[in-house]
Amino acid sequence: MPQPAGGPEAGTKPGLSDIVMVVACALSLTSTGVALAILPLGHNFAGARDFAFFWATGHQLIHHGNPWSAAAMGALERSAGFTGHGAYFMRNPPWALPLMLPLGFFSARVDALPWSLLLIGVLAVALESLWKTFGRPRNPIDWLGYCFPPALICVAMGQTSLFPLLGMALFLRLHSSRPFWAGAALWFCTLKPHLLLPFAVALGAWIVVSRSYRVVLGLFAALAASSLLVTALDPAAWVQYLAWAQHSGIAHEAVPCLAVELRARIARAKAWLDFVPAGIACVWAAGYFWRQRTSWNWLDQGGLLLLVSLVVAPYCWINDQCLALPALLFAASRCDSRRLLGVWGGFCLVLASQVFLVGRLYSGWYLWPAPAWLIWFLFARASARRSVGEERPALA
Repeated sequence: MPQPAGGPEAGTKPGLSDIVMVVACALSLTSTGVALAILPLGHNFAGARDFAFFWATGHQLIHHGNPWSAAAMGALERSAGFTGHGAYFMRNPPWALPLMLPLGFFSARVDALPWSLLLIGVLAVALESLWKTFGRPRNPIDWLGYCFPPALICVAMGQTSLFPLLGMALFLRLHSSRPFWAGAALWFCTLKPHLLLPFAVALGAWIVVSRSYRVVLGLFAALAASSLLVTALDPAAWVQYLAWAQHSGIAHEAVPCLAVELRARIARAKAWLDFVPAGIACVWAAGYFWRQRTSWNWLDQGGLLLLVSLVVAPYCWINDQCLALPALLFAASRCDSRRLLGVWGGFCLVLASQVFLVGRLYSGWYLWPAPAWLIWFLFARASARRSVGEERPALA
């Protein structure tokens, strides 16, 4: 297991970078804590979050209804306190339905806080798994994972992006020692497969080159088990999902990601343009893996692929960027530069402040974080490599 590089010693005098990180963590935690504190008190607040359509999906599943029925979902969401027009739907593939099943037994007001606490638990397990994989660093970044704004937005909104983060963390932890279970963990990543297209290309190539077919068996076993469970719960779910997907209108939404922004500036009506950046990145990922195949390291090269995948994703919200955490924490755990750590803290502070000032997650102001994480990762990785090079003894 690789060991973390040395970082700033504990007990040294705090500098501006440390202050920035503390302020960023305090702002993120405070805002999320306030949001969770008012969940049991405010009926409308539970309905105003994305949690409302996950809760409504669970109710439809329990009562053998159609989770993609506009009339039924809209009525349930308004009963939960949703005040908007129309209806919202779970956009994850049907094999995600079992995750929503427990939400169908109680009211939205009762379920809202336990769901958010479950998401906090998922984040905690993912971070603990990552630290066991990377080795805990000797620099002050332990709290940056828990206070990463995209992750806390997931908690506040009741979003499911933290489940793919858990799957990625477990894959990185288990891929060399327990490949079958590493593959099973990737089931969580299939809840949002569009976020990981270049990563998936390199993963497939690595499986073939390294003959890690037990990873495939684990993934297929998990997909088969969840699909059988969905079919038992709601045999019509697959047809209902496909019927909704054909007229979902997602392609026309103003999603704040670079691929959608590119299409809006070239030809808004041509939805296929959303996939052009990801397609180019997939070709690059195949070549990148092939050049590095003899020394492939999922913690290092895989982290770069993960961040590139988020930058070029055809559909990506700010909360989905919690998937950047494995790459960012790996680089931070090996980074000797307190200034660079302060820059990451500064990005988190700006993003946390932006959530207060801008509010709407549809805003184009959320275009900058994905490329910012990638650029920061490249600088932090280069800094760590320079430090390792300086520590090597000179050859005689």
